[in-house]
Amino acid sequence: MDPLFAAAIFALGLCFGSFLNVCIYRLPRDKSVVTPRSACPHCGDLIPLYHNLPVLSWLVLRGRCRACKQPISPRYLVVELLTGFLFVACYAHFGLSLAMLKCAVLGYLLLGLIFTDAETKLLPDAMTLPGLLLGIAFSLVVPVNDLASRIMPGLVSISLRHQIPWRWWSLSDSLLGAAVGASFLYGAAAIYLRARGVEGMGFGDVKLMAMIGAFLGTKLTVLTIFAASLAGSLFGMSTVLAVWLKRARRNAARGTASSEAHRRAWQSARLALRYYEMPFGVFLGAMALLAFIFGDQLLHWYWRAL
Repeated sequence: MDPLFAAAIFALGLCFGSFLNVCIYRLPRDKSVVTPRSACPHCGDLIPLYHNLPVLSWLVLRGRCRACKQPISPRYLVVELLTGFLFVACYAHFGLSLAMLKCAVLGYLLLGLIFTDAETKLLPDAMTLPGLLLGIAFSLVVPVNDLASRIMPGLVSISLRHQIPWRWWSLSDSLLGAAVGASFLYGAAAIYLRARGVEGMGFGDVKLMAMIGAFLGTKLTVLTIFAASLAGSLFGMSTVLAVWLKRARRNAARGTASSEAHRRAWQSARLALRYYEMPFGVFLGAMALLAFIFGDQLLHWYWRAL
């Protein structure tokens, strides 16, 4: 990896991260990401160009608006740095190639969607739907790990003899991955709604999973769903446990009997489990990025362990 070129890619990532912060803030609010100019969300003071430099401006201003001195969310700094490191990681893993570009585009979209979902519980169509189209388009220039060659080797060998271009297999797996990802999430949401009587997953997650499937293909899409479900379950259980412990200690501090304190704490934990709106898109996005970069190695290790 050329250090000078890596530094240039990192700087480019910081600039893209600055624009991504604009998207994270404005898209859920149905605002244009082009106009008006960036301004303080507290007092509306327009931010001059020399105070709009990635990372540096936040550090110089010490995370506060120059006019009203209200705090600026550290999310701006984190997103810019993560985008820079993401671009460099894609370059280090794939080299200067179309695969690197595909990884950077996918990671860029996922970062934006992860932070948007975490802040607003929304996944804007302005990111998921263009991402779906980009994933399908990339399958024509960067091969998708196709599942067909594993489950239908005879059909694949016939296609090779007839010289069917690899792009058709890649495109097919991209489309199948999008369909599998969207269908699985849609089915899970429908079952949950029927069983619990409340909406457990928004349609934004379905479109996000379609986008992920288009980039990753069928095999890694299934891995992403499994890993995100596991991570989300662990997070949900830890949240319930944290609520239970906090309420139990609070009730005990008020002098409530131990058994009654634990009973009330469990009621609070059950309410949290039922009504807490978990941003599942955060887990889907994070696991998708890991699956894209390390998914094949993880699956090879798993099959060897068996």
